[in-house]
Amino acid sequence: MNRSRLAGLSLLLVAMMWGCTFLIVQSAVKVLPPLAFNSIRFIGAALLLALITAVFYRREWRLLNWRMAGHALLLGLFLFLGYGFQTMGLLYTTTSNTGFITGLSVVLVPFLSLALLKTAISRYTWFSAGLAVAGLYLLTFTGSALSLNKGDALVLICAVAFALQVAYTGVYAPRYPALPLAALQLACVGLLSAAASLLVDGPAPLAHSGTLILKPDVLWALLVSIGPTSAFAFWIQTACQKYTTASRVAVIFATEPVFAALTGLVFGGETLGVSALLGCLCILAAMLMAELSPGPAPTSQEDEEPSLLLSSDP
Repeated sequence: MNRSRLAGLSLLLVAMMWGCTFLIVQSAVKVLPPLAFNSIRFIGAALLLALITAVFYRREWRLLNWRMAGHALLLGLFLFLGYGFQTMGLLYTTTSNTGFITGLSVVLVPFLSLALLKTAISRYTWFSAGLAVAGLYLLTFTGSALSLNKGDALVLICAVAFALQVAYTGVYAPRYPALPLAALQLACVGLLSAAASLLVDGPAPLAHSGTLILKPDVLWALLVSIGPTSAFAFWIQTACQKYTTASRVAVIFATEPVFAALTGLVFGGETLGVSALLGCLCILAAMLMAELSPGPAPTSQEDEEPSLLLSSDP
């Protein structure tokens, strides 16, 4: 199995972990507010990756420089904005709208890859992205139609932020060791989430987090989130984007709601109608097409800076 195929399977594992743990995190944030939860989650994940690097990959920290730190912070900013605007959007819109609009990042990534990496957009890429969006619509709006409201603009910003995180990871992953880049990115998300929690929710959630963490739902969700779905998930993403394109990553990540729906079906007592089942099949077909179709190999861009942000040394 070549590295591109192995990267695709690894990223599918990440999407499966995110989708299968949605119910666990959803229960936890009813007790500990999302921003406070994310601050503990991502700071814990960053510390875990830093510990792994210090023990097993100590030489990688010696490669740390201001350029790597600046690029890692940029990735962290995009990731924080994605989670933050998604959370704010949920205050004003439905979960169906949120899921579908967030999934639109799958069609934004090819445009960004074209701008950043000058990656050609093949007809296979466009067809698989379009099929994924159609599948997301069928899965998300079972028995209903898309009804836009003011929260959708916030969620659209979230989709752009997530797309930028995937696209820029495609730029920076080939340049730097994966562990320090992922650890710094997650530390940025955690610290920004803590600051946002203090501004939005006040000091109470963080001040009482020690007590709230001991609640079984929160403790279990943090253990799952800090390790598998944050530290290891973003380590895998950073490492795998050396060997596949950002557009393929976006299509693979579109399978997350499929796994979330299946988890809800098995463990949450939810049901899947014909439309939702058809949507799942469309998304899985899009992922297979993206993985099996011929496409240009990702470029390392060792000597070329991206054309957008941080075009010079930070």
